[in-house]
Amino acid sequence: MSVTLYAVLFVASVVITLGGCALFTNGIEWLGKRLHVSEGAVGSIFAAVGTTLPETSIPIIAIFFGQGQERAEVGLGAILGAPFMLSTLVVPILAGLLLLYARMGKRSASFKLNYTEVRTDLGFFLVGYGIAIACAFIPSPAVHYGAGVVLILMYLYYMKIKFGAEHEGESHLDALFFAKRSAVPSYFLIGLQGLIGLVGLAAGAHLFVGAAEGIATQLHVSPLLLALLIAPLATELPEMSNSFLWLYQKKDTLAVGNVTGAMVFQGTFPVTIGLIGTSWTLGPSALVTMGLAMIAGFFCFAQLLRGGHWRPWLLASGAILYIGFTIYAWSS
Repeated sequence: MSVTLYAVLFVASVVITLGGCALFTNGIEWLGKRLHVSEGAVGSIFAAVGTTLPETSIPIIAIFFGQGQERAEVGLGAILGAPFMLSTLVVPILAGLLLLYARMGKRSASFKLNYTEVRTDLGFFLVGYGIAIACAFIPSPAVHYGAGVVLILMYLYYMKIKFGAEHEGESHLDALFFAKRSAVPSYFLIGLQGLIGLVGLAAGAHLFVGAAEGIATQLHVSPLLLALLIAPLATELPEMSNSFLWLYQKKDTLAVGNVTGAMVFQGTFPVTIGLIGTSWTLGPSALVTMGLAMIAGFFCFAQLLRGGHWRPWLLASGAILYIGFTIYAWSS
C-alpha cells in the first residue's frame, strides 16, 4: 500500500473516532440522566469503564488463553501501559488543550471541577497501584492473590462512593442522536447508541494505529518509536477523544472523571488479572513505567492538597515524565 492510501485511512480513522466519540458521550450522558446519578459517576464509572473494557480483554486473552512466555509479556505490557499513558500523557494533554481552548476564546483557562471527587479518584489510584508495585518485590503467590482480592474490594468500594455522591446541577444535554424528538429516550436506544459509539471508538483507534504504522513503515521510521509513541494510542485514544470533546463542551467533571476514573479501574482490575495470572515478575522498564505513573499521579494529587485546585500549565508539565521515559527507552 502507498503512503497516500495510508494517509486516506488515517483521515478516515479520525472521522470514525470522532463520530463514535460523539455517539458514545451523548449516550453515556443520557444514561446518567435516566439513572439520576452524578456527572462524577458518569465520567468516572460509566465512561471510564466503558472505554477501558475493550483493552482489558487484551491481558485476559494473552494471560489465560495465550501460549508461551510471550503471553505474560504481552499481558503485562497491556496492563502497565494504560496507567502510564493516562497519567503521564493524557492528563498533561488535557491540561494543554484547556489552555489552547482558552487562547482560542472558547472557554476560561481553569478547570471547573468538584476537586473532592478528583482527590478521591487519585487517592484510590495511588493506593491501589502502590499495592501492585509492592507485590513486585514480594514473590509470594499467596500475597499476590490476597492483594488481588483487596484491589477488587477497593474498586467496589470506590463505585459505592461514586454512586452515592450528591447529584449536582446538570450541564446542558443535547437530545439523544437516535431519538431527536424524544424528551426522555428509552434505555434501549440509549444503550444501542452507546454501544455503536463504543464500537466506532475502538474501530477508529485501531484503524488510526494501523494507518500510522503503515505510514511509519513506508517512511522507515524506527520500530521502537512505533512501540512507544504510536501503538499505545490504540488503547487510550477512546478515553482521550471523549475527554477532549467534553472539555471543549465545558463539561470538565465528565472530561477529567473519564481519565481519573480510568486510572482507578486500570490500577485495580487489570492489575488483579496480572497478579493472579502471572508470577508478577517485572523487569526494570516495567518498574520504571509504574514508578513514573505513581509520580505523575502523586504530582496531580499534591497540587490539590497544597492549593485545592489544578493549575493547567503546571499539570501540562507532567508530560516531561513521558518524554523522559521515551528518551530513556530510546537510548537503552
